[in-house]
Amino acid sequence: MSRRTADSEATPGRRRLLVGTAFCVAAVLVVAGLASMGRISGHPRSRAGGDAARGYHLPDPAEGDRIAASLLGGAPAAPSGTPVPTISSEAVEPLPVSEPLRAGTIAPTPAIGALLHVDDGAEPEHFCTATVVRSPNRNLAITAAHCVYGEGFASDIAFAPGYHDGLMPYGVWVPSRIDVDPRWISDRDPAYDVAFLQVRRPGTDDRIEEVTGAEQVSFDSPVDRAARLIGYPDDEEQPIGCQNTTTALSDTQVRFDCADFPDGTSGGPMLTDIDPANGRGTVIGVIGGYQEGGDDLTSYSSRFGPDIAALYNRAGTADPTQTPTT
Repeated sequence: MSRRTADSEATPGRRRLLVGTAFCVAAVLVVAGLASMGRISGHPRSRAGGDAARGYHLPDPAEGDRIAASLLGGAPAAPSGTPVPTISSEAVEPLPVSEPLRAGTIAPTPAIGALLHVDDGAEPEHFCTATVVRSPNRNLAITAAHCVYGEGFASDIAFAPGYHDGLMPYGVWVPSRIDVDPRWISDRDPAYDVAFLQVRRPGTDDRIEEVTGAEQVSFDSPVDRAARLIGYPDDEEQPIGCQNTTTALSDTQVRFDCADFPDGTSGGPMLTDIDPANGRGTVIGVIGGYQEGGDDLTSYSSRFGPDIAALYNRAGTADPTQTPTT
């Protein structure tokens, strides 16, 4: 079965290698090694630290600054992406089922992008997908928990919203805080395969929502929803998308049938209620959960219920400059 991210227990898969320059990274393909459990190699480095019992990690700011500088070849440059639409409407874009029912290349959008990891002595790679979501701190992104917690919290990652063709048009953002449910950490329980990242753009006081805009996020949404699924394959330089109606696999899992969502699309959003005036919608799931994302025909997400809502509320209001006392 195809997995949607890189992990430390690997099976055959391809990884996109990205060469950092002042404004972009170039890509070449390599073949990943073999191991067990049907996952793909190339997971970000894991590091002991954070509070696994409470499910959060405060990355070292100096390491984040180094990662951003290595991706951009020096001091972060001003974002150069298309201006984010500020208009909105009461309309909802129709989302007819894709025909044929398989993923295809779509245009990048500002609030959805690629997660990259930057290991010492290696070129950057994009390996998962993340999405900016509206929050009180205006600096929050959502992805799959298995993208940011393997044997420990990922220590060498960055987020490039709107990524395409090696370009990072809205800048490089690094985590200042990572939140996952402790039950994912202890048991890799597929009901909790969701993570939130507070992010910052080194050298600035920018809030990511003000740069890219943000998707809404909904909890306890009805399961049968017309949705668009989006992700960044690890061997492609553009996002892919597909439309279908979500269904329930179980009380804790949402199912989305569409072929050809390959490795690297983990964390990609299931979007509903898309406003045609600005292209933004509501996230009701992210690729992950059962089978850590699915197989070649079907994708899954942990269902966004009260526990994921509580995780969002904690992540969206926490102060990343202070270690929690409770």
